[in-house]
Amino acid sequence: MSEVNISASDVKKLRDMTGAGMMDCKKALSEAGGDFDKAIEELRKRGQKLSTKRADRDAKEGVVVAMVSDDKSKGIVLRLSCETDFVAKNESFIELTKRFAQIALDNMPESSEALLALPFDGITIGDKVAEQTGVIGEKIEISSYEKLEAALVCPYIHMGYRAGVLIGLNKDAAGAFDAGRDVAMQVAAMRPVAVDKDDVDHTTIEKEIEIGKEQARQEGKPEAMLEKIALGKLQKFFKESTLLNQDYVKDNKMSVSQYLKSIDKELTVTAFRHVELG
Repeated sequence: MSEVNISASDVKKLRDMTGAGMMDCKKALSEAGGDFDKAIEELRKRGQKLSTKRADRDAKEGVVVAMVSDDKSKGIVLRLSCETDFVAKNESFIELTKRFAQIALDNMPESSEALLALPFDGITIGDKVAEQTGVIGEKIEISSYEKLEAALVCPYIHMGYRAGVLIGLNKDAAGAFDAGRDVAMQVAAMRPVAVDKDDVDHTTIEKEIEIGKEQARQEGKPEAMLEKIALGKLQKFFKESTLLNQDYVKDNKMSVSQYLKSIDKELTVTAFRHVELG
């Protein structure tokens, strides 16, 4: 009998269904000839029963950790999710998240899937996550993983590990790291969609223009004026929703961009990453 070709997407699908490790999923699918039901039976025989039973549960609680390297040139932000805040507040769960985050920072994997395949105490991170699902009795998963590299990367973890932010700055100037942390707090509070207006994707811009037109139409404005009014509303959207143009939360007399230039005239944000619970 010829060997069944197991695709990476099938392996990921089974992992999402069961919470089992990537290699365990691949092996189970291979042994089951690509049959998902049989593969799940194989995983259950290896202690994955509870993980399978929990696969359709919501894991909306958890811990978010942001961490940067010693030279502050790279950082990661990672969310380990669970079902209840009782588990999320447990010190061992927080420490496990931090250990996963440190491994991510040391290796800077390209994706969550690559992160799950990294070694952890003789097994993989994916295996450890599946193991904890069985031990704790809740659905556990690494639901978000982001990385960032820049001249200077600044982290911020919101109270209670409920959100994590990384800010990438274009240079390491005097006072820049503290300023970056202030801007990271801004991201957690104000949730910008992009760094600057030129970074907003075309689909979002078109949607905002259409919303602006419809609002003006509902207000009884003439059709000939709708485009101009919508473009005016778009500028307001850019000011409220792009990081550098937002009012700085600690001093709303200046924008975030102006605040950074008060630290160093060339200082600006190159990128940010924001992960939160919910």
